[in-house]
Amino acid sequence: MSPVSLRKILNKKELPSLLHNLVYQLNIAIDIELVDGTKLLSIGEQTTENRYPIEMSGEIIGWVVGGEQATLVASLLSLLAKQEAEKKVLAIELLERYQEIDLFDDISTQLATSLDTRQIAQLVLQELSRLIESSAGMILLLSPDATAFEIIAEFGEFFDDSHPEPGKGIIGNIVQSNRAELINDVQTDPRLKVKKNVSAIICVPLRAKERVLGAIAIGASKTESYKAEHLKLVSIFASQTAIAIDKAVLYEQSTQAAVQAKAQTKKLQQALHELQLAQTQLIQSEKMSSLGQLIAGVAHEINNPVNFIYGNLRYVAEYAQDLLHLLEKYQKFLPVTPPELESELDNIDLEFIIQDLPKLLDSMKLGTGRIVEIVQSLKNFSRHDEAEMKAVNIHDGIDGTLMILHHRLKAAIRRPKIEIVKDYAKLPLIECYPGKLNQVFMNILANAIDALEEGMGNEEISPPTGQITIRTEVLDNQWVVIRIADNGPGMKEEVIHRIYDPFFTTKDVGKGTGLGMAISYQIVVDKHGGMLKCRSQQGKGTEFWIQIPVNCALADAAEEQNSTSASPIPTTESSPTPDADGFIPSTAPMLKPTDLLIRHTQLIQRLSQHSPDVEGASPDQIYQMFQRHPISLKLYATLLSWFCCSNPTQIRH
Repeated sequence: MSPVSLRKILNKKELPSLLHNLVYQLNIAIDIELVDGTKLLSIGEQTTENRYPIEMSGEIIGWVVGGEQATLVASLLSLLAKQEAEKKVLAIELLERYQEIDLFDDISTQLATSLDTRQIAQLVLQELSRLIESSAGMILLLSPDATAFEIIAEFGEFFDDSHPEPGKGIIGNIVQSNRAELINDVQTDPRLKVKKNVSAIICVPLRAKERVLGAIAIGASKTESYKAEHLKLVSIFASQTAIAIDKAVLYEQSTQAAVQAKAQTKKLQQALHELQLAQTQLIQSEKMSSLGQLIAGVAHEINNPVNFIYGNLRYVAEYAQDLLHLLEKYQKFLPVTPPELESELDNIDLEFIIQDLPKLLDSMKLGTGRIVEIVQSLKNFSRHDEAEMKAVNIHDGIDGTLMILHHRLKAAIRRPKIEIVKDYAKLPLIECYPGKLNQVFMNILANAIDALEEGMGNEEISPPTGQITIRTEVLDNQWVVIRIADNGPGMKEEVIHRIYDPFFTTKDVGKGTGLGMAISYQIVVDKHGGMLKCRSQQGKGTEFWIQIPVNCALADAAEEQNSTSASPIPTTESSPTPDADGFIPSTAPMLKPTDLLIRHTQLIQRLSQHSPDVEGASPDQIYQMFQRHPISLKLYATLLSWFCCSNPTQIRH
């Protein structure tokens, strides 16, 4: 069927009048008919039956019946039909171009919003398969060293060996030559090395910034399936795809770089955190080391004479008993005392000595035994010469610590005696650093005593009788738990979250450095691989949960193995949530430069409570104030050293 209708041509507005004028000028009569003889137009009285064809592209679409000059009318109508056909073809082409432009605009929008290379490739192949008939298609990415292809999207199969290689085969050579090709008969191409599954191929390299990223290829099962316009269409798709993929690859690289930078930042933060914790221990370690050496030295010096006295008291008691027995024999055989001795016996009160001497020796034995226990407790607490792990009884360390703090537990003028309640379970020997754990017990018990002393002056927040309860238990045959609780005034939740923060303290200047719990965290968690938790409620006291493994050496080995096989878990700054029992787990404190400024301000404010003129004091006067509080001076020196180790540009006031 002809794409042009003769009936529609004759229906044009001015054509019938034009034909009437032409027929009148030629002085002829004509009839215009369709191919099947249907008469469309008749002008004048027809006297002949000559028929002249109306043709369009070699096809007859109608007839003009009339005299010899009617052929002019047939030629005119043929020309009009040809023009209509060309207009129609042009309209179709314009419509197709509009559709292509609309399609490219839609694809470009989708490609611009996508940053995933596989998603981009899949979208392009999907649209190409809709526009161009194809049985196979693929998009390849060239590796950075140009030695391999990665197929990021495909459908169908080009060759039996479906994975092309750079420089090999048809696709590999096209990419290497960096020139688009249309091959309508793959079988005749000398580059074909394997069995084909397609007969025609269009392959266009993906180029971005003078660099070949890969290629896009489509194939058809029939030869001569593609034309130049198809190659042009695929080339347009290739240019859009290359830009989108290049952008996606750059985004992926930037994302990976950001992840690596973030991981490196975490490592640096962890290293800085460890450095900070090491610095916080300078003061406390020096103090505890000196204290440990002093205690150990005193214990060693006292130990020998006390043991000498304690060991010989038994013989003194035996000798005294023998002498008293001999004196009784003398009294039995010499019942009459000479006058010279009578007055002497009255002066020394022999009866009282006979009764009191055994009691005196027993009390001396009891006292020296107590001294021996104290010396042993001092030695157990100090353990200054034990740097390696040892199997020890945890109860000995707790009892030794209580012995050191015994003078603070006794009744004082402003408060009654602090009661110690022990609920010890049967524990195995623990592989640990005993001196370090004793330091933890000392810090927690000393803080509990401080809290009780503070609260006992106010009956509204603490009971009149202070009590510290110490419980031990074995957990799952792998852990030992020590729970130390007091019935003091308790703490607010925001204070609990900060007790492990170096230099944070609620005590006055000279009474606390704010390092005890920070060091306790490192000893329990970092040194022993354990757990340190706390729960407290205002008016209801505070309880600490110390959990350490029975065999810390095995725990350290497992932790080291895990650290080599897995990446470190980044710490978060969010506050930990209480567990089912209300305990809040401890977290590693991370001090920032702004935190150091806050600590600096707090330290000066606390110092100003004792010296109101500190704000206007000269550096020499401030130094003299610090000399009256040496702990604060060392604390301030450590703060200044932190500023020197930090980047000043990061400090914000």
